[in-house]
Amino acid sequence: MMGTIGRELKVFSGTAHPAFARRVCSELGIELSRAKHFRFSDGEIGLSIEESVRGADVFVVQPTCNPVNENLVELLIMIDALKRASAYRINVVIPYFGYARQDRKTKPRDPISAKLMANLLTEAGATRVISADLHAGQIQGFFDIPVDNLTGIPLLASYFKEILAECVECGSLTVVAPDVGGVVRARKFAGTLKADLAIVDKRRSHEVANLCEVMDVIGDIRGKTAILVDDIIDTAGTICNAAALLRERGAVKIYACSTHGVLSGPALDRLEHSDIDEVVLTDTIPLPESKKSAKIVQLSIAPLFAEAILRVHSDRSVSSLFD
Repeated sequence: MMGTIGRELKVFSGTAHPAFARRVCSELGIELSRAKHFRFSDGEIGLSIEESVRGADVFVVQPTCNPVNENLVELLIMIDALKRASAYRINVVIPYFGYARQDRKTKPRDPISAKLMANLLTEAGATRVISADLHAGQIQGFFDIPVDNLTGIPLLASYFKEILAECVECGSLTVVAPDVGGVVRARKFAGTLKADLAIVDKRRSHEVANLCEVMDVIGDIRGKTAILVDDIIDTAGTICNAAALLRERGAVKIYACSTHGVLSGPALDRLEHSDIDEVVLTDTIPLPESKKSAKIVQLSIAPLFAEAILRVHSDRSVSSLFD
């Protein structure tokens, strides 16, 4: 595919999520470019780019999900190979950006790992990053190259608008932030659905000795259908505790949604035995068979990434996607 600058568009995939890269290519109407991934006998990552990329506008699709370090090093090696092969631009598509939660010092001598990852990608030769729902907006400023931070909110909201049309119509829908840090995201989500907003507030009790966490709900959810909204569901502790509280306070049905389904450790078991009726995720992270559940619905965000890639390739606005 040729853009306005007359350069060929090529999409390569790492081994983290090739199915996602193929979906993106299907949306773009092009073939996935050829690269061979292998291992040397000592475990080192090997790579061979099997077609010319000279002068091409290249996009490398690789979420840095589990195993995070393996996928990150593979991505760095791919960037280096493409740079040495004279690609015109190397646009790195990272649907899920690992290390994003290590974005500040919470105590003395902590690393700021998200900044280090930004430095590594830039030094390797990346010229742009396209990601989705970065855990903290300031991560964009960690890079000295352009960053397009897409959002899964319209995709997730449109799903609920369809399956909960009656609740939207009669005003019995409440969007809930599982903690104070997620209020901005939940407010945008509620605005899209024209729903009420509630917040789960967690704090330490001064009335009880030692460490005691008290949870409360700011907002009316009795008799309502509630949607818990977060950017990442990792071990699912926060979201499941919030759902239990919502049920206790009278919510009749509880949904949870997130752009990134990390689902590590006890997450699946917690979700299965929680008060959540359905969990909706996007496919920024692959969902292996071992993590599939009747409670989990996965929507593809690949069309959004494909449109963003097309706009970057043709030097058009990406932010206008969300106007």
